Amino acid sequence: MTDNPKPENQNIVEQKARQWLQERGVTENDIAELVYYLQKPYHPHLDFEVCLHNVDRVLAKREVQNAILTGIQLDVLAEKGDLEEPLLDILKKDEGLYGVDEIIALSIINIYGSIGFTNYGYIDKLKPGILKALNDKTTGACHTFLDDIVGAIAAAASSRLAHSAENSE
Repeated sequence: MTDNPKPENQNIVEQKARQWLQERGVTENDIAELVYYLQKPYHPHLDFEVCLHNVDRVLAKREVQNAILTGIQLDVLAEKGDLEEPLLDILKKDEGLYGVDEIIALSIINIYGSIGFTNYGYIDKLKPGILKALNDKTTGACHTFLDDIVGAIAAAASSRLAHSAENSE
């Protein structure tokens, strides 16, 4: 079902975005599991491959790739201590009043319409699956941006899936 383009068909930005997700411990399957979690109640016969296909299509969008590269780079710089205070401390703590990470996530959600906002808010609050692991502050890793980006990709893929299911029914 997935028509995941082969790496030779991907431009360098898309290749790097997918690679950095993997390097930070996030697979496309992890994101597809979030999509499945969000959409299964509305599509009782939902196939996991459909979720994976929609994740792949979201990851193929340049706006999404740009958000991934920007967010991961900021997380890595924070981990290395290569940002100035007070921003370094804010990112390491993932302070609740710091909303720039959510703003980057919203740039992804906006691609597929307003339904993505409710999907994003829901999983951002519950933090199922990979989101729980990304929010574990005991690992020493900084995922201030990545957790929101992953949630946004899942929300956008869920929205894409919902729209395509609506058009086919």
